[in-house]
Amino acid sequence: MNKQEIERLKAKTPEQRFLRVLEDEFYQPPRVAQVLLEEAQNCLLGQTPLLRPGQTRVILTQREAGHGRALRKTATTEVVWTVDVGLEDRQVLQRHGSVELRRVRIQRLLDEALAQGAAATQEDLAQALHVSTRTIKRDCKHLESQGLYLPTRGKLKGIGRGQTHKAQIVGRWLRGETYDQIMLNTRHSNSSIKRYVRMFVRVVDLHRQCFSENEIALLLESSSSLVNEYLAVYKQHDNPEYRTRLTEQIERLRQSPRSKKGAL
Repeated sequence: MNKQEIERLKAKTPEQRFLRVLEDEFYQPPRVAQVLLEEAQNCLLGQTPLLRPGQTRVILTQREAGHGRALRKTATTEVVWTVDVGLEDRQVLQRHGSVELRRVRIQRLLDEALAQGAAATQEDLAQALHVSTRTIKRDCKHLESQGLYLPTRGKLKGIGRGQTHKAQIVGRWLRGETYDQIMLNTRHSNSSIKRYVRMFVRVVDLHRQCFSENEIALLLESSSSLVNEYLAVYKQHDNPEYRTRLTEQIERLRQSPRSKKGAL
């Protein structure tokens, strides 16, 4: 799929139709229209029980469920998994191929399970991605060899942990890698990388304003585990070499229309 094909697909999405209505019929500037779209998605899609395209409901073991019991006696919970996020996944497929796309999806599904109080097994991932468990095991081994922490059910009870892909991406950004370099090194899309960085900057801004971890998670509608991990990355890089870069980004955030949300 070439760039022109991706642009044509992008122009046919419901999001682009909504933007055109705002711009053409309500005379909103493009930047304002984009902010209105994002706020509408947060308010409506974030609370609706309906599934978005590319999403599916799965039953997973609860995160805190003990090991060693029969599955039918183990507490489970329903989780919404985003198997396909649309344009972002197509960009990864075009740039890096199907294997790397599957590995990006593995990371995303594990994060979503954890955020919803569940823990997925490699068998769960294999079923959702329509591949064999052996393929998932091979992918997980490859990702872990890069220092990534994959919160599968078998690893959550283990000793110690590495960094999730979001923390690694933010760390690369703090150390001066460009978005293109991060895309090449992590196989994630440009838009997802920017989203992780933007959330990280928001977390740090609220932390500097003396909000607690739980308060930050509530204000940003995020999980406490992600907030704590981002703050750990921040403390690792809290020195003059990176402080100026981060402060500049926080100032840009405060001047952006996005800053209306919460304390930002």
